[in-house]
Amino acid sequence: MLRYVITNRACFKGDEPNRYAALLAQAAHLATTGVDFLQLREKDLSADALASLTRKLLATLRAHNPAPKLLINSRADVALATCADGVHLTSAPGQLTPAQVRALYAAASLPEPVISLSCHTLAEVTRAAFASPDNRPTHILFGPVFEKVVAQEAVDRKVVAEDRVLENSAGRKISAGTGLDLLRAACAAAAPIPVLALGGVTHANTAATLAAGTAGVASIRMFL
Repeated sequence: MLRYVITNRACFKGDEPNRYAALLAQAAHLATTGVDFLQLREKDLSADALASLTRKLLATLRAHNPAPKLLINSRADVALATCADGVHLTSAPGQLTPAQVRALYAAASLPEPVISLSCHTLAEVTRAAFASPDNRPTHILFGPVFEKVVAQEAVDRKVVAEDRVLENSAGRKISAGTGLDLLRAACAAAAPIPVLALGGVTHANTAATLAAGTAGVASIRMFL
């Protein structure tokens, strides 16, 4: 089973230096547990700050053998500058394509990058699966399967039906995910691209995602 960790330093207490230290400590611990991938998803950081953190994470992870692969969320420029292992892309318009990321890595004489892609609909999964071989992601993160965090603004505007929004133990507003049936269909549509379940994944429901055909799971909270 593949295990894919997504960072969020806001989950840690304290000021920025403490959060940075906690994130590095988390990475060091995860590297000892055999985690396969770590996605650096700190979108509020400047390019310089993100690159600095990336270098520290790479040094931390690569002190272990085998080392988890470090992917940078959306920032191929930072990934290239730091020689990170790959890039995570979203399905949003205007993103680089997997083929473009591979071409950038090749031009920089870097090893073949790991490229993950987040998909939320069967149409997005099918589009990725039927792309040319050089334009397919290495992995697809599909979700939210079990739950989705809802912005308070969306609740206030009643974008999400009130009777479907709950509050979890961390005080976050959540809505129901798309479920295992759609996950199963996504895995079938993506084949042979491995799919990782995302969204509300826990140790308790991981087995159900594997039974639906996933190659593993992706999460923030599950690995804290």
